[in-house]
Formats: sequence, structure tokens, C-alpha cells
Amino acid sequence: MEPQQEHEGKPELSSSSFSSQPQPSLEPGVDTNSTMIPSTSWFTPKRLLAIFCVINMLNYLDRGAIASNGVNGSRGTCEGGTCKSGTGIQGDFKLNNFEDGVLSSAFMVGLLVASPIFASLAKSVNPFRLIGVGLSVWTLATLCCGFSFNFWSIAVCRMLVGVGEASFISLAAPFIDDNAPASQKTVWLGTFYMCIPAGYAVGYVYGGLVGGHLGWRYAFWMEAILMFPFAILGFVMKPLQLKGFAPTDSKKELTLETAVSEAQDVNASNGKDETLSLKAEFRDKRSHEPSRSTYATTILGQFSRFLQDIKELLLDKIFVVNVLGYIAYNFVIGAYSYWGPKAGYSIYNMANADMMFGGITVVCGILGSLGGGFLLDFMNSTISNAFKLLSLSTLVGGACCFGAFLFRSEYGFLALFAIGELLVFATQAPVNYVCLHCVKPSLRPLSMALSTVAIHIFGDVPSSPLVGVIQDKINNWRTTALILTTIFFPAAAIWFIGIFLHSVDRYNEDSEQEISSLERTTTVPLLEENTAKTSISGQSQEC
Repeated sequence: MEPQQEHEGKPELSSSSFSSQPQPSLEPGVDTNSTMIPSTSWFTPKRLLAIFCVINMLNYLDRGAIASNGVNGSRGTCEGGTCKSGTGIQGDFKLNNFEDGVLSSAFMVGLLVASPIFASLAKSVNPFRLIGVGLSVWTLATLCCGFSFNFWSIAVCRMLVGVGEASFISLAAPFIDDNAPASQKTVWLGTFYMCIPAGYAVGYVYGGLVGGHLGWRYAFWMEAILMFPFAILGFVMKPLQLKGFAPTDSKKELTLETAVSEAQDVNASNGKDETLSLKAEFRDKRSHEPSRSTYATTILGQFSRFLQDIKELLLDKIFVVNVLGYIAYNFVIGAYSYWGPKAGYSIYNMANADMMFGGITVVCGILGSLGGGFLLDFMNSTISNAFKLLSLSTLVGGACCFGAFLFRSEYGFLALFAIGELLVFATQAPVNYVCLHCVKPSLRPLSMALSTVAIHIFGDVPSSPLVGVIQDKINNWRTTALILTTIFFPAAAIWFIGIFLHSVDRYNEDSEQEISSLERTTTVPLLEENTAKTSISGQSQEC
């Protein structure tokens, strides 16, 4: 069945199809054979991946920078009649620890609210343009962070940073999935998600250096300068098109073409050609429709469709099981990133706990993310194999982390904990592969957005305060860390259930209600551009 599905998903261009049916545009300027792909020779799938990796790195560099000592700083202190002025954001705005904690996670509000919105808009606005809009908001918001003058001004700017990041988080992975070679899809995803721990680490160093030498405001201004070219690229370059989405400039024509095609089928047996009259009648009817009523109907229709898409995702057992396991997994990872250094300092008296945990996370995050992608591609990238890798690596990695906290020796702890983190980070590519391939192509942005919202709301956002409550009750970091680590095992169990669920890779599934033959001819992945152009050129010569 797979070869047949792949055949149906690609445009069929033959000399007979050109000769039997004319291919003129329905209106001047509309090219029904356009690939929606830039014709510039420099733009290749690998360069698309490289651009997205740099953008992802900048997103997480910003998160690391605001948490660094050079940017975040510290409050002023007074001891023995001697007062020492504060440093960084916390010192300049005289923030208490609660306000400082809110500031570090304020971007999450914008991210969680805007992610589903951008994913829904992708059906009516070109997704590549939406990324350009999001990156522009991110650039402007980051620039304004450098000009902020009090707690509320910078908090609002941080929320807008999250809004800008939302479009990229929801839409970048589907673009990468479309243009990656079939045998390397998870490796490419692993490369993309490898930028998360790497970006955090670079952000710590960047924030410390720039904040310490030039001041924390310059750190934000320089981030805006670095992101600005990518925001411009999203507008000046001819937009790419996601698989499963019709080009926005052809949607009006699709409606007309559908009506015309139906009329042709009905009248073919009668020998009548009422195509021209139908076109005129259709356009005349559209011209007399009240614009306000049409606008309201469009908004209502989009909202109704959004709710239907949400319902479809929540009824998909594969998607739900995958996200539930991801929530439990992210609950532990989020608490590790916040409390890990403090726990290590308390249990093993690490003088440089920040450097130790940061170094382990960076190295294991990069190697683990890439390794998980390579391993799944080697096993054959299927949803069932992804669940096998997710459950096994989380189970063994969680066991190693649990055993590490039982060690009395600092070196034994670091060695076993590194192995554990290497294994648990191997889940990054497979878990997102499942999110992308368990749903039809047009639902991939919403799938990524809903997954992002769920793992933050139910995962890392509540985990840090809850672990703090447990520690306040127990007052023993070793016991608290062991309790936290055990949550890896329910995550592994949930993903283990996914192995036995009936799973179908829906990457090549096209909904007939959403994708017509015209959309198939106008939606070609970047990898297929040269093949399609060669095919069209050869067939034109035959004609």
C-alpha cells in the first residue's frame, strides 16, 4: 500500500495529461504548475536545515542568556553597614526572587498562547511567511528588552519573545520533515533539536561575557541584530509550501476550479459546455456577497475547523500516548535543569556544580539527540520502532540516573549520570518524529503546537515548584532527587504501551477534502524540485 500512497501523493505529469486537458491559468498571473519553491540554486534542503538550526540556537541562546549571571545578575546586599549594589536585571530593577523567577519564565505565556494560533493560521496564511512574522516579533521584542525600564516593561517584552518563538516552534519541524531525505528524517530532526542544549550552554557563556563587559542591555540588542537577517529572509524569499497545504494564492481558484470540474463531469455526457457561463455566474455571485458577512463567516469557519482539528488530535490514541509520555519525561528534565546544580552541591559538595551539570547536559544533549536520530533511522523509521526506542532508552537512562544518585562518590555519580542523560536525550528525535507522522500532513503544525503546550503546562512548568515543596518537607536532596527520577519509569511505561497500538504513518496521506489535484501540482517538497522541473521539461519537448 505504501508505494501506491506515495504515487498518489505526487503530481502525475504525462504527455497525455497535457494533451487531453488544457492547462491554462484560471486567471492571469496564476500558474497552476508552480512549485512554490525558490528557483535560486543556493537554496538546498541542507541549507534550509542549517538556517533553521541557527534560528533554533538563537532562540535557546536567549533563554540561556537571561538566566546567566551576567544578564540576570543579583540583588544588592547590605552587611555590617556596608552596602553592595546589585548587578544585571535583578540589581537594576531591584527585583525579589519571585519577580526574578517570573521574569525568567514570562516568555512561556506568549509561547503557550500563540503556538496553537500560529498552527491554525498555517491553513490560511503561508507557513513560511508566518515564520517570518514570528521572527520579526521576536527581533522587535528582544530589542525592546534592552530598552526596558522596570519589571513590567521587561516582563511584557519577554512574553512577546515567546509569541515570536511560537511560530517557529510549531512550523520548523514540519518543514524539516518535508525536505529531509527519506532515510535520514530522524537524523535531521535530531540535528535540529540538538540545538536546544547547545543553545542553552552558549547562552550562559554569551550572557556572562557580554553582560559582564558591556552590560545586560547589549546582550539583548546583539541578539536582535543576529536574528534580524533571518526575519527579513522570511519575507523577501519566495515562500516554501508545507506538504498538505494549498498555496494561499490559489485557494480562491481552487473553489472555482472545483465547481467548474463538477460541471464538466455532469455536462460531458450531454455534450454541453457550460464552463464559461458557470465561471461568470460564480464570480458574479461572489461579487455581490456582503464583505462583512463573508469575513464573519470565514472567521467562524476557521474557528470551527480549529476545534475539529483539536478534537481529531485528542481522539488519536498514538498522539495522546506519545504526548502523555513526553509530559512525564519533561517533568523530570525541567526539574533537573532548575534544581540539578543545587542538588549536586548539597549531596556531593560540588564547588563548581553549575559547570558540571551544564557541561554534562550540553555534551550528552548533543550526542544523545544525534544518536537517537541515527539509531531510529538505522532501525527503520516507523512509529512502532520509535516507541520501542523511546521506552527502552527512557527506562535504561532513568535507571542509570536513579543509580547515580545512590552513589556516595562524586565521580561515580557523574559517570553514571552522564550515561543516563545520554540515553534520555536520545528521545528528542523519535518523540517528535511520532508527533509529525501519526497525523495527516495538514495537522502537523497543530500537532507540534499542542505537544509543546502540553509538555510545558503539565511538565516542566509545575515540576520545579512541586520539587521545591517536596524538598521543603523532606529536607534531603538525595531523597528528593530519587523521587523525581522515578517519574522516568511511568514515562517509559506509557511509551511502551504505544508499541502495541495500531499505528499508521500518515505522512503520505492526503485528505481529498483539503487537497485537490491543483494543490498536488503546486505543492512539491524542496528535494523534489529538480526532479519535477526535469520531468516537466522533458514532457514539454515530447508535446
